Amino acid sequence: MADLIQYYGTGRRKSSIARVFLRPGSGTFTVNKKDADVYFVTAQQRAAARRSLAVPDIGETFDVLCTVRGGGVMGQADAVKLGIARALMEFNPDLRKALKADGLVTRDSRGKERKKYGQKGARARFQFSKR
Repeated sequence: MADLIQYYGTGRRKSSIARVFLRPGSGTFTVNKKDADVYFVTAQQRAAARRSLAVPDIGETFDVLCTVRGGGVMGQADAVKLGIARALMEFNPDLRKALKADGLVTRDSRGKERKKYGQKGARARFQFSKR
């Protein structure tokens, strides 16, 4: 049996983790065994997930297979975006410059701020009463 050719990249955003596999093919995009247009509901989520494929103009030459867990749908879309960028760099390291110029290589490290004691939330205080 012939060897399976695929390129792997891991993407993370907030608490979402995406495992992305790029395989030579016709351009299908699958997320958690569903079509990406079904999984990502809004146009903004779809655009964020596909953004890394648009940079080098090779989106139609690869099938994208993703498994994503944790977090919300927008965080998952951004995790998929980073995973695709890392897999593309594994396929061709020369693409790094084009991906870096669009800010697709850097992991967004922002996360949820912790709740502080004596407060209602991370920044919100309990209501203050003078009398």
